[in-house]
Amino acid sequence: MPEATSTPSDPQAALRDDIRAQALALGFDACGFGPASIPERNQQRYQSFVAQGQHGTMDWMENRLEQRSDPQALWREARSVVVVGLNYGPEDNPLDRLEEPERANFSVYAENRDYHDILKKRLKRLGRWIAEQTNGQALKVFVDTAPVPEKALAAQTAVGWQGKHSNLVSPQFGSWLFLGVIYLSIELPTDDPTPDQCGSCTRCIDICPTQAIPAPYTLDATRCLAYLSIEHRGAIPVEFRKAMGNRIYGCDDCLAVCPWNKFAKATAEAGFKPRDVVNQARLLDFTSFDDAAFRAAFSGSPVKRIGIERFLRNLAICLGNSGQEKAREPLQQLARSENPVVAESAQWALNQLPA
Repeated sequence: MPEATSTPSDPQAALRDDIRAQALALGFDACGFGPASIPERNQQRYQSFVAQGQHGTMDWMENRLEQRSDPQALWREARSVVVVGLNYGPEDNPLDRLEEPERANFSVYAENRDYHDILKKRLKRLGRWIAEQTNGQALKVFVDTAPVPEKALAAQTAVGWQGKHSNLVSPQFGSWLFLGVIYLSIELPTDDPTPDQCGSCTRCIDICPTQAIPAPYTLDATRCLAYLSIEHRGAIPVEFRKAMGNRIYGCDDCLAVCPWNKFAKATAEAGFKPRDVVNQARLLDFTSFDDAAFRAAFSGSPVKRIGIERFLRNLAICLGNSGQEKAREPLQQLARSENPVVAESAQWALNQLPA
């Protein structure tokens, strides 16, 4: 990350450096500056992703396609972009969790508080500070809740580059950065973008359990276990159920295998440390959950938004993959669920247990 050094003869460069310093002082781990546009190749990739239906049932990605492809289509006044990153690196290697089939494996980003809450509060503070320094110049603050191409914008800054798994890779934090974006109505000098340093590596492609990365820098979400276990509302296709293993919420394989994680550090943010209900949890710990217990356990967590029925669907499949005889009775109960997706998933899981 470039050092924050002011240049009195260039007020805009000095402002950029002051914003970067303030962002780091507020607790962000990375801050970069880029243009309020994205390269045509990125636009074409995104448009192809939607045109081929690889976004699945995520209709919001299609409905505001133009704005997601062009920042100025969302806000005509946008002239430059500030991208901040917040480290959520785990203390362990998420791939090791896959070797414990009885364990409930949650994606690292969802182990505690919803990152939107933590990041947006901090980003708004930065936005207010920028407004004060610029005599109230207009700006817009975004944390993954609007049609903003965060990763493509970040890849034009010093924060990192988009890897072959399509996620951002940071030379300082590996794959573990939450991103926030501020659109500015003033032009600031941009960073020299971090060059793509994936080289010939294809580990993220090779490790995907469902071949959801059909080619470098592309993703077929309809095959992705993160999409299937979180965004997808119906039954998970049978062809992908064994591949879920113990992944009860999300999948981190393509992130965790990245060699750049050797430079990553465990997060210092208390809100991202695993909460008790997740830390070392066993699948069987959740078999008695009803809606009230689910909501209480995952209050303030990203997990809560999938609801109890999708959670139980995922739980049933993971229990079937665990091969535990102790799972038979709770699966029999789930097979009597009034929700047909939960009931069918549980019946499938029962058929996976040893006779």
